[in-house]
Amino acid sequence: MGIRDNKLIRLAQLRNKNVIGVDVPPTIDEQLTRLEDDIRRLKIEFDIYFNGAAKRPPYDTKNRVETIIKRLGDDRTLNFAQRYRYNTLASRFTAFRELWRRTLQGREEGRDAVSAARAAAHAEAARTRSPSVFVCDNAYTDVETVRSLFDALVEAKMKCGEPTEDLSFPRFHHLIATKTDSLKERLNCERVRFSVDITDGRVKFKAKGEK
Repeated sequence: MGIRDNKLIRLAQLRNKNVIGVDVPPTIDEQLTRLEDDIRRLKIEFDIYFNGAAKRPPYDTKNRVETIIKRLGDDRTLNFAQRYRYNTLASRFTAFRELWRRTLQGREEGRDAVSAARAAAHAEAARTRSPSVFVCDNAYTDVETVRSLFDALVEAKMKCGEPTEDLSFPRFHHLIATKTDSLKERLNCERVRFSVDITDGRVKFKAKGEK
């Protein structure tokens, strides 16, 4: 048996035994999932900055994402599926980075004064905006709806200065799926309406049964 196989077996044994005090590194799939979440979070942070709700670009987050991409890119243990997923995420980040670069350059050169005014108006309107509403029939299969709900919640929390570091889409997806089943059974309804709103500078997250 090869050295790499032995290493994977030892890591699996440590995870299965739940050894206390042992710092088990995340798997490649876990790192890719975290990278995907970080890219999504970075996009939201840049959107908030360009809308005038943040004072400076999120360079710290951007540098962290670039470091993760470089480390995973140099990892030769990725299998074909993992490498394909990595390339997709890296390409998405590169496209976003080029868009951010052009937008920042435009601001520096003073070519987007009108856009900046519109962004400021948009940011002001966002403070009194209507709730973001998402209706879910089956949270287990309707992943896109749950993902949009998650993004709306993260964006609202960031605008209000509330912490988002502990938010994880897999845990959130499980929570929404459980909540949807519970409400449908308790209220005898077919769908659940989720809403994300900002009231008095605080995020309000609600769920309501719908026939």
